Amino acid sequence: MGNVGLLFVGAVLFINGLLLLGKVDARSGAVFNLFVGTLQVLTPTYLIFTAGDDPKKILAASGLYLFGFTYLYVGIGLLANLDTTGVGYYSLFVAIAALGYSYVNFRLLKDYPFGVIWLYWALLWLLFFLLLGLKKEHLTTYTGWITAIEGWVTGVIPAGLLLSGYWKHPTETAIALGVFGVLMFVGLWPRTHQSPQPAQAAPPASGTGPPTSPDHK
Repeated sequence: MGNVGLLFVGAVLFINGLLLLGKVDARSGAVFNLFVGTLQVLTPTYLIFTAGDDPKKILAASGLYLFGFTYLYVGIGLLANLDTTGVGYYSLFVAIAALGYSYVNFRLLKDYPFGVIWLYWALLWLLFFLLLGLKKEHLTTYTGWITAIEGWVTGVIPAGLLLSGYWKHPTETAIALGVFGVLMFVGLWPRTHQSPQPAQAAPPASGTGPPTSPDHK
């Protein structure tokens, strides 16, 4: 069940990346965020209730809430045209928590590929904090591309492989993900980063916001 949710997390990250790049209308993107956010709240609730008090299963499912609440927060914020500061600082919380879940996957669950993927999500949600919480608008294009690409690399492709039974060779997969992640984050920077503009009077708050992403359990 969690793998199905991961598939749609990839979809919402892709949509939100396009939203940040100006390719998707904010209100239409908001609706999809609400769909996936709802799914990512119901899914871990079901997984926890059916975990049979297994602490590892409960721990794995709990991470889904981080992303489900992100998407609900973003969807409501876009529709209500709310200031993005709140979702930005919540993204900082998610980024820090994601580091903990990365450690859990490496050390306790021995799931090395998702240990790396949680690092992807930690860095992505840190970008959301910088963009939406601290209003570093020169990061918009960079964050948009990272978000869209992560939708495929951390969501759609792993979900497809897990659902079809082709998710194998965990050590090699973790290494490949790590190498690709470094190339992506570093390689896109000079191509998409924009120099900060001189400070100007702040425009009216717009609802522009990010998504975001979850565990595979």
